[in-house]
Amino acid sequence: MSSNARLLLSAIVSFVFYFGWTYWANSMATDDLSIVLRSALVQGSLSASITLLFTFALEKSVDKFGESYFSLIFVVPIICSVHSKTTQNIAIMRTFNSALNFSAKAASGACLPGTLFAPLLPLLVQSSLAIGVNILNQTPNLWLTVAPSIFFTGLYGYVYTFTLLKKRNAAEGSA
Repeated sequence: MSSNARLLLSAIVSFVFYFGWTYWANSMATDDLSIVLRSALVQGSLSASITLLFTFALEKSVDKFGESYFSLIFVVPIICSVHSKTTQNIAIMRTFNSALNFSAKAASGACLPGTLFAPLLPLLVQSSLAIGVNILNQTPNLWLTVAPSIFFTGLYGYVYTFTLLKKRNAAEGSA
């Protein structure tokens, strides 16, 4: 199955699942069938669209951060260094440097892989869009409507990230 066919199939599955879920979730909150159907159409369409956009953004994010490592310990406190060399700024710089030295010794070079961060930006965008669109739509049961979307998008993001990296490593190994 081609990449485009997989992407289209995942968008269709996303639409059908979230249309059904939203219909069920909001039919418990109101008896107005037009509101329930509108909410289901909005969430289903949003989920299908976001599946397409999320996958594209995730692929770009994995390309950028997937094989990188980030050390959160050696963040340089630039804020104080660009200001004048007052007594207060020098004291703050010494405090930062002391804290960084202590953290570096405690962590002894521990790093976080970029694969942990790659799905976060697309997930944040997806979550914000899902919540915002459903607020604008006045979806009666907002959190029950969007929570599965956010959870499964995060799960999908991490699985897809590891799949992309596995394919990339397999391609590099055979080359």
